This record gives sequence, structure tokens and C-alpha cells, in this order.
Amino acid sequence: MKIGVPKEIKIDEYRVGLVPAGVADLKEFGHEVYVEQSAGIGCRIKDEEFANAGAMILDSAGKIYEIADMIIKVKEPLPQEYDLLKETQIIYAYLHLAPSVELTQVLLRKKVIAVAYETIQLSNGALPLLVPMSEVAGKMGVQIGAHFLEINQGGRGVLLGGVPGVSRGRVTIIGGGTAGNASAMVASGMGADVTIVDSDQRRLSYLDDIYGPRVTTLISNKQNIQQAIKAAHLVIGAVLIPGARAPKIVTRDMISQMQAGTVVVDISIDQGGCFETSKPTSHRNPTYLVDEVIHYCVPNIPGIVARTSTYALTNLTLPYALKLANMRFKDAVRSDPALARGVNCYKGLLTHENVARGVNREYVPLETAMEEKGR
Repeated sequence: MKIGVPKEIKIDEYRVGLVPAGVADLKEFGHEVYVEQSAGIGCRIKDEEFANAGAMILDSAGKIYEIADMIIKVKEPLPQEYDLLKETQIIYAYLHLAPSVELTQVLLRKKVIAVAYETIQLSNGALPLLVPMSEVAGKMGVQIGAHFLEINQGGRGVLLGGVPGVSRGRVTIIGGGTAGNASAMVASGMGADVTIVDSDQRRLSYLDDIYGPRVTTLISNKQNIQQAIKAAHLVIGAVLIPGARAPKIVTRDMISQMQAGTVVVDISIDQGGCFETSKPTSHRNPTYLVDEVIHYCVPNIPGIVARTSTYALTNLTLPYALKLANMRFKDAVRSDPALARGVNCYKGLLTHENVARGVNREYVPLETAMEEKGR
């Protein structure tokens, strides 16, 4: 198979879809790997390193898309890349289609095979390719929130860890999954007063066992959320339903009850955001105000710690890439139900139920789509 790795073009996205070790592994199985010039420069991987591992370096994204049977990326294709997509080409990346009707329509019109990192799901419900970036985003979310709480950033001037004789900063985390747990780890480690809200009692029991009295756990209901947010200096939104739009857990009214200069960080923004007041921002213009509350809603938080993020991500994406490359597509997804759940689009058909619900399009089970369209 011919595999292409284009340079990411999302604003301040410095990760790359494959590292030199991954190139070497793919080459060992007889595949051809093409990497766009300077694709790894943002995470300090030189073209020479890719070349030494066996990749061919091409000087444009157009050449990469033209030659490749499978594109390995980090983030979803942007409008500048839409015309480069080819029919039956496999796109393997974070796609987050549920809140993106336009991109979904493009992928369906182009009849590509879209495999989304974020919906590859094990039988126990775990999302292995989302875990490393959720951990990064969760940890970064607290660092970012602490920064914007500084008075010269427009914040309330609160130190999360406090000092003797002064109250600690209060952090509320909405969602106790991987990202929420990572946020709690950092926030509690800094000495903050931490509250985690989640709808799963078993998850709360697990978190309570881990953190003990360092963290308060609350079951998710309107009253608990409202009270926890009203008291908080920093709120981390970390809600996830695989493949689906994030539910709007935090309302505009709840935001209006927060104090001026407090901060919300919406890690769920890739899936549309879990705050009613959320809208996507970028690393260059990361914040905006609603009712004097600072909102940070950058969709690619891990992109600014690109080297750590790239290696953490590719450790887990490569085995599935090898399976897609080494086997016929049908055989690959039939042999691995987790990989099959990652297929969002197949030759013009929408094959993930939560995505279909999010964009209000017809859902076709993958097996039915493959029988209808063939491969």
C-alpha cells in the first residue's frame, strides 16, 4: 500500500501523523511511505530522519494525496484539502464529524473511507486512540486555566494551590473520564480544592478510591452542577459520548452566576463543546469573554506540546495503521470490531450511528455498506 503523511495545516497544529519508527515498521511489511516536506518540523523531527527510515519526501500536500492509498493525519481535513481527497482513499485521523456537517458531507461526496481515531472502541467501551490526547488535554487544561486566572491575563488573580492563611483555588471538573481524571491529577497535585462531577456512580467510586479526601465527587444533576460551577474559579469541561456531539451540560445561566475573572476550559470543544457558551477558538486567539468569564475553547490543545503528543499518539495509532495496510480493508475491520467502530464513512455512506445522529443523516451499518459498495 502507498501511505501518505501530509503536513498538518490547522492553526498552530505542530503534531505529525507518523514518526520515523512507524515509517520503518510499514516499510518492513513492504509498504511505500510518502511524507510531505517539513511535516515533522513542529515536533522537531527532521526530513532526514523520515528519509533514513525509508520514507520518500515530497514537496507538496497535493503530491501526497495524489499518490496515497491511505492518508495518515492527526487532525481532520480542512477546506484547503477537500479537493485533494480521492474516491476510496482511506483517511485515518481524528475527524470529530458529529458537530461538522460540512466535513461529513465532503467525505460522503468524495466517497472516501474515513476511519476516525476517536471512535475506535474496544468491547469494554474504552477509546484507546483518544486516551493519550485526552490525558494531554486534561493535564494541559489545568495549566492553561491557572495561567488565565492570573490578573494580567484578565483573570481573578487566584493561585490554585493557595498559600498558608489563604483559601485554595477551587476547580470543578465536569466529566470524570480520562481527560477529567488527568485534570484532577494535576489540579489536586497543585493543591487546589477539586470537585469532579460525573453521571456514572461507579466511575465516581473509582475516582474516590484514587484521590480520597483530596477530591470531592458529585453525581451529575442540575443542582450539583450549578452549585459546583458557581463556587469555582476554574471549570474544566471534559464530557464525551463516543462519536456524538457533546451534550450542553453547562448552561448560559450557570456561566452568568460565576464570578468575574473566573475561567472555563472546554476540552469537549472538538465534539461541539459541553458549555452552552462555547465556540471554537485557536492557539493564536484562544479566549473570549461571556459575562466576564474567560472562555478557552481551543480544539487542538495537545498541538502545542507536539513532540510529547505525537509520540504518545503514534504509539497507539500505528498498530491499526499496520492492520489497514497489511490486510484487505474488509478483512481488517471484520477481524477487529474495535477498528470497525472507527469507520465513520464508507464510499458515500455514513457508518457510525452517533455521527449520523449528530449530522442528521441516514445511518448504514458498516457490514451493509461493504456488501452494497464492495471493496
